Amino acid sequence: MDSLPDAIVQYILSHMNNARDVAICNCVSKRWQDLTPYLKSLYFPRNSFDNHSCRDSSDHIVWKMISSVDCLEELVVYSPFSSAGLASWLLLAGSTLKHLELRLDNLAEYQACLESPSKLDCINTASNLESLKLWGVLMINSPNWDVFQNLRSLEIVGARLENPALSTALRACPNLTNLLLLGCEGVTSLSVELPHLEQCKLDFYGVGNCLLSLSCPKIEFLEVQGCSWIRVRESECLRNLSISNNAGRVYMVDFGKLDALESLSIRGVQWCWDAICKMLQWSSEVKHLYMKVEFTGDFDTLQPFPEVDLVDFFNNHPKLEKFDIHGAMFAALCQKNSLKNVESGFVIPCLEEVVVTVRSPLNAEQKMSTLESLLKYGKSLKTMVIRILQMKSSHSSSDDFFDEICRFRCMNRKIVRIE
Repeated sequence: MDSLPDAIVQYILSHMNNARDVAICNCVSKRWQDLTPYLKSLYFPRNSFDNHSCRDSSDHIVWKMISSVDCLEELVVYSPFSSAGLASWLLLAGSTLKHLELRLDNLAEYQACLESPSKLDCINTASNLESLKLWGVLMINSPNWDVFQNLRSLEIVGARLENPALSTALRACPNLTNLLLLGCEGVTSLSVELPHLEQCKLDFYGVGNCLLSLSCPKIEFLEVQGCSWIRVRESECLRNLSISNNAGRVYMVDFGKLDALESLSIRGVQWCWDAICKMLQWSSEVKHLYMKVEFTGDFDTLQPFPEVDLVDFFNNHPKLEKFDIHGAMFAALCQKNSLKNVESGFVIPCLEEVVVTVRSPLNAEQKMSTLESLLKYGKSLKTMVIRILQMKSSHSSSDDFFDEICRFRCMNRKIVRIE
């Protein structure tokens, strides 16, 4: 290393960001220490100060390292810190920071969120941020933020939020292109109006009764979990859509045009049948369809899916290439009348892959007929996967049904496999 030019050493060290590695390098030689100001990124892991025996506090050590860097662009802190410590760091580096990631760990610290300024308030100093990621956030009160004009990505993982506080935070980030709220609790209603948003993933933890309204004309990727009412009127650019509700019911969906939609996933314990029908109607151009909804029914009573005509279904989804279908929807396609409208020229033109999850031996004859029809009319079919999931072996017809599936697989071993 001693024979290398300063520019090469500077380039090598500029790609080092772990705070411990930087501290060790500073002890190697004065030449290496003199190149510390050229660092662009600093990362403090969770255990950075586990065996800390120095008189200086961890906050002050972080401050000293930040103060030795001329133009810090990225700061990641997973180790514990105080509001005062964060405020002092951002006073030094806030104007140059582009990427900030903090593990706040204050979910249970209600008193801490009442401090002034709070940790969230301190972030306002980093006015030129392009991305912000926060872990373990308690956002009861609205953060004291101005407008982050350059912020393009906001990610919050593991949070307890109040509706007004979250709305205020989003209004301070008007130019977001990426929004991720993962494992968030306490949100009951959210309206998102972000004209540049392209990717959005929302995961609300709780009873699954959140109301969501999106007005984002450029949205391309949307994943929503835990909402019962969903309205997305500007959806012309939407290509990938996933809606799930593992705790509650999906009562209402309201989308605009979905002409660009290529992938649709709908999951959950219970959906209103009207919501399912609308999603299938709007997604007529979809190429990949994943359906795992166990029951329908408008209220507390869980009901099976009504009969679905297989021919009409595929005629209404002519571009479908991959179909991943579970339990209830497969059973709906396997009713005795679902194949009554098969015409001589009927084909499923684009279907290449089918994944079928079977959970019950009931209506075995109709189910085998549907599998055979998918193979017969799917002229482009390359793969059919039959997944046997939690089938009750005590049922008298289970063994016979499984034998039929095995026989079907042996007759079409180039295409069909069993999992």
